[in-house]
Amino acid sequence: MLVRGDWTAPRGGREASGASRCCTDTELSGVSVTISDEHAGTPAPHTLEGPRHPMSTPELLRSDRVGGSRDGGALRMMTVHAHPDDESSKGAATCARYVDEGREVVVVTCTGGERGSILNPAMDKPGVLDDMPVIRRAEMARAAEILGVEHRWLGYVDSGLPEGDPPPALPEGCFALGDLDEQTGRLVAVIRDLRPHVLVTYDERGGYPHPDHIRCHEISVAAFDAAGDPDRYPEAGQPWQPLKLYYSHGFSRARVEAFHAALLERGLESPYGEWLANWSTDFPDPGLRVTTRVQCADWFPVRDAALKAHATQIDPESRWFLVPGDLQREVWPTEDYELVRSAVESPLPEDDLFGGIEVPARERRAS
Repeated sequence: MLVRGDWTAPRGGREASGASRCCTDTELSGVSVTISDEHAGTPAPHTLEGPRHPMSTPELLRSDRVGGSRDGGALRMMTVHAHPDDESSKGAATCARYVDEGREVVVVTCTGGERGSILNPAMDKPGVLDDMPVIRRAEMARAAEILGVEHRWLGYVDSGLPEGDPPPALPEGCFALGDLDEQTGRLVAVIRDLRPHVLVTYDERGGYPHPDHIRCHEISVAAFDAAGDPDRYPEAGQPWQPLKLYYSHGFSRARVEAFHAALLERGLESPYGEWLANWSTDFPDPGLRVTTRVQCADWFPVRDAALKAHATQIDPESRWFLVPGDLQREVWPTEDYELVRSAVESPLPEDDLFGGIEVPARERRAS
């Protein structure tokens, strides 16, 4: 059985091996959208000056999209991400597959992505950068609709990616500088409300060392440990213990090498040569930690559509889309994960994040 870090299995289980304009016009993946107070829902509960709502604020836990019936017989998964668009680039096909199979999937986004740059030249238009918080909220809503997931904002402010030598200080009031205990409590409240059986997040390096990704990892692991403990965050709702914790691993060297070789074999240009030549050996390849590969190639087109919904962040001409679909299915038809903690028996390697989990007629709650 697999265990990462110091953790005691839950009882009965075993350890496991700013303000926006009232109306904005923009274009998302070729679709003209008008964002208004009537249709966009409550503005994100944060500003560039810092979060302004405590954990108990009702708006914090309001979903932008109706869903998540919490049916007692349904298996449920929660994925926790740093920014809007991360949910579409990390495990999106897995989410879409599980939704189609009748599982309930919730995406939690820690920040609003307010400090994101315009990475798609087609979206580099007057007014877009000024309205980035509103536009990214609309992009996230569209991506959630495409994936079929329920979505929750956690309500923190994007820290930005500091660049320079030395890098500048992070901005005051940002997610990465926030109080870890308060942030953990906020996520615990969402876990107890939505009652996921599986929680998915990033590894200790954040997937890549963005300060928001690292903080997302920290609060996700802390919330997984705390959610089932009735003595911790008693104001956050009735205890609920998720059964399995995973890290997503999308960019292993083996995966990149496989795509690079397959493209060259077909006589196609590969965008991965320079990446492989400069591959850092400072840390072990995350691919060596993979325990679970979820077959989801049939849902790659859904993943790509969700990515393109984040039109300010994703250039449809970028390397994200240079590998032909049939080649992806042939070379690497899975999304890959690391089982970190489990309260159920699930022999490794796995092919299902819900492996070993059975939902009884009356759902188990931590007591």
